[in-house]
This record gives sequence, structure tokens and C-alpha cells, in this order.
Amino acid sequence: MPTGTNVQTGQDWGAVNVGRGGGGRTTVPKSARAVTAAKASGKLVTEKRYGAGGNTSAHTGATIMSAKKLEEADDVGKIVKVDLSLRKAIMQARTAKKMTQKELATAINEKPQVIAEYESGKAVPNPQIIGKIERKLGCKLPRPGKKSSAPSKGGAGGKTGSTTTRGGPPKRR
Repeated sequence: MPTGTNVQTGQDWGAVNVGRGGGGRTTVPKSARAVTAAKASGKLVTEKRYGAGGNTSAHTGATIMSAKKLEEADDVGKIVKVDLSLRKAIMQARTAKKMTQKELATAINEKPQVIAEYESGKAVPNPQIIGKIERKLGCKLPRPGKKSSAPSKGGAGGKTGSTTTRGGPPKRR
């Protein structure tokens, strides 16, 4: 049996602070005036988050007119809609690949309503979306606003008098 045991006979009832400390408490400003005062004194710092919540697609944003602008635009001019040739080309290419509108939309990260609007002719054409559809379907689609140029009426062999084009280097063969 050990003779020199070191057993404490009493308990230590000293105060122990666990959790929140008693000193240096900060208060959160409640009103807008208190927030601006805290910013001015340097006690509060805010940071701008660029691109926060960047889950927007190509068909939203500044490229599409708002409903108010659409209402006001009837006196300005005609609003460009999807051309019949583009509508048919999208439908034919999609059905040739045996894809539904929903499958094509998910493949290009757009909503199915966007594809439905393009095929029904209700959408305002967006070159980004048309480019996505072209890459996914693997074909060139007719672009709105680009007119097909008529073949030039040249002499024999279809050659014209000059060998350089206006505003650029000579064409390569």
C-alpha cells in the first residue's frame, strides 16, 4: 500500500468565466443614422461583393427591353422578333438530333421557355443564345439583321476589275 498519496481534500470553488466575456462588448447599430455614424467613425466596415448571385442567363439583363419600353416602342419603330427562317431552322435541326425543347434548353443552360419562344417567334433574338444553339445542334443558323448579299455582276469568270477589297487587305484564295 502506498503511503505517500497526494489526494486533495477540498474543492476549488473559484469563479470561472466560460463563454461571453464581460468586457469589450460591441453593439450593433439599429438605425440607418447609427450605421452611417459607425461607418464615419471607422467602427463599421462594409465591402462590395462583385458578381454576387451571378446566376443570370444570357436572355436576361440589358439586352432585352422591359415591358414598359415595349409599350412605348410602338411609336418608335418595329421591335425585331425571331425570323421565320430562324424558327424553322432551329426546329428542323433540333428534331434531326431527336431532341426535345427541354433537352436542348438544359444542354445550353437556358430555360425551356426560351427555346419555345424562339421556335414560336415571340423572342427578341439574342446572338449569345443563337450561338449556343448553333454549337449544340452543330449547324449554322440564319442570323437576324444580316442580309444575304447578292452575287456581284462581274465580267467573264466572275472577276471584277480590282483585286483588293475596300478597307482591308487583298483576299486570299
